[in-house]
Amino acid sequence: MLQLGGTVIGSARCQEFRTKEGRAKAACNLVKLGITNLCVIGGDGSLTGANQFRNEWSELLAELVHAGKITSDEAKKSSHLNIVGMVGSIDNDFCGTDMTIGTDSALHRIMEVVDAITTTAQSHQRTFILEVMGRHCGVLTLSASRRRTSDWTSLFVLSQTRRSSRLNVIIVAEGAMDKNGKPITSNQIKHLVSERLGYDTRATVLGHVQRGGTPSAFDRILGSRMGVEAVMALLEATPDTPACVVSLSGNTAVRLPLMECVQVTKDVSKAMAEGRYEDAVKLRGKSFENNWNTYKLLAHMHPPDVKSNVSVAILNVGAPCAGMNAAVRSAVRIGITQGHHMLAVHDGFEGLAQGLVKPITWTEVGGWTGKGGSMLGTKRTLPAKVMEEISLNIAKFNIHGLIIIGGFEAFVGGLELLAGRQKYEELCIPIVMIPATVSNNVPGSDFSIGADTALNTITSTCDRIKQSAAGTKRRVFIIETMGGYCGYLATVAGLASGADAAYIFEEHFNIHDLKVNVEHLVEKMKTTVKRGLILRNEKCNPNYTTDFIFSLYSEEGKGVFDCRKNVLGHMQQGGTPTPFDRNFGTKMGAKAVLWLTDKLKECYRHGRIFANTPGSACVLGMRKRTLMFQPLDELRDQTDFEHRIPKTEWWLKLRPIMKILAKYKINLDTSEHAHMEHVIQKRSPVLMPV
Repeated sequence: MLQLGGTVIGSARCQEFRTKEGRAKAACNLVKLGITNLCVIGGDGSLTGANQFRNEWSELLAELVHAGKITSDEAKKSSHLNIVGMVGSIDNDFCGTDMTIGTDSALHRIMEVVDAITTTAQSHQRTFILEVMGRHCGVLTLSASRRRTSDWTSLFVLSQTRRSSRLNVIIVAEGAMDKNGKPITSNQIKHLVSERLGYDTRATVLGHVQRGGTPSAFDRILGSRMGVEAVMALLEATPDTPACVVSLSGNTAVRLPLMECVQVTKDVSKAMAEGRYEDAVKLRGKSFENNWNTYKLLAHMHPPDVKSNVSVAILNVGAPCAGMNAAVRSAVRIGITQGHHMLAVHDGFEGLAQGLVKPITWTEVGGWTGKGGSMLGTKRTLPAKVMEEISLNIAKFNIHGLIIIGGFEAFVGGLELLAGRQKYEELCIPIVMIPATVSNNVPGSDFSIGADTALNTITSTCDRIKQSAAGTKRRVFIIETMGGYCGYLATVAGLASGADAAYIFEEHFNIHDLKVNVEHLVEKMKTTVKRGLILRNEKCNPNYTTDFIFSLYSEEGKGVFDCRKNVLGHMQQGGTPTPFDRNFGTKMGAKAVLWLTDKLKECYRHGRIFANTPGSACVLGMRKRTLMFQPLDELRDQTDFEHRIPKTEWWLKLRPIMKILAKYKINLDTSEHAHMEHVIQKRSPVLMPV
């Protein structure tokens, strides 16, 4: 059921449960079935009702015993009800979690429509107003706007934008209102733009399209991880443990008191009702506030009165991936708002050595967010062999800071530039490296730009393959994924697509393991699910190749199942970036420039920039629940350079979950689990991802 949208067990807004009689009937059903642990997946209404149900539990049992509907022994056996909540809502309107289950999939639907409608808008020079869901929460609107260059409803801004672009797109939330609390509808905006500016304008209401469709890879992984954490929370619960919500903070699962989250969510609504919009934004949390502030900086140019006289160069290094352009656009525009002179380096370090450096403007990067690949061009060439040429061009173009966006080659190239400072003084400038690779193998970051797009490509391909196998029955598919020696794509795509096994370099396997997997599939073919899916990382083993595994499964499965193989190849690097990669690239680009700006001020001495400390050359990465800058030199010891992977990889902890869901009998390590936190701590700037 992984690939199915909606909910296969059904959902409803139950009016009867709002009454005490209805809750008593629900309590009776649970007691009769011997259920004392309840996992509730829903929005703030469902979770508020669940908490009230738990608080009334003892009282409800007493009434049921008195009415003779349950016995005293039954009431004693069910004396405590443990409840844990998971937030499932496309609106992402529940305080305490970065992303609710369903939000990313809704953003996929919105971005598909926005990308498609953009071509019409450009062709006919039309203005489009798109109304998206979200009730009183603007997360979908804000996120979609950051992922697509959309315009405000300011008439001056629209007229200014039209001078440099044939395109105007306005995204409005269904619950949008003005400062006086009056609703703002898409039709109102349409008439305003048409009448005041005379633009040909169309309005489109996306409606329930946003709720449907196949769940994204992010939502599948999020739901799976939160499901495991919910069960752990229930198993560890005592009668004194408050009902909790399992939530995501950055890349970390956390547990939060249910009623604290509900209360803060209500406080947001109250602040909006009273017109305290700035308070409402702050109550939504640091992540939402930062997203809003970043969007305002990126959407429309507000150049400072005084220029910084600083030149910052941006280059892409290594293989191209989706989301690189979003990072470049963000870095360029934030740099311009800081008063910097922004330079684009074409074709990576090779281009820097050859002097392929040109100024890049605000309007040039317009529309880049949704474009795949690398608009600047990228090469795998490392700087060591052309260090002298690079140093000369850094001096020639007066480059004061460098942003390197790329994969493992970018990381190694950064280290080589750091080492080159001993010989070339021109390299003593602040350097920041942003991980961008489908392989997700850069030390210092849990995620790389581009990996989510590749995951969605693999997952959607596996969905189609599973449909094919379901039609023919008794068929096993062996799929080869990219990633070099890093098994991230194979593992996480395996979890997202419901694979039976995923072979990776980090987890060594032998012929006995292959035998166990084949026997497992033979047994599976006796069930109602007569299909199999095996993922293999391209460099997991030099001897157990994709062809070998295909031949082995074909031979051992004779008479029970037949096999097919697919090598996905470079299709994993292409395509338009997913909402996650657009957003992640945007945040990383903005954060990198702001760090460079501060570092340049620190390193300005005697009328020039001189940066030679380890902390002046860093990797910007997501670590657990925050974006952080880590010196390149410190990450050297955390790196397996031979195999181009970090020595420690967080996602390996997901592999047991994949195996358990594939019905292998293994033990799950529960030694590391989330502890109960508080929403007020959760909303502090130290803990929230930026």
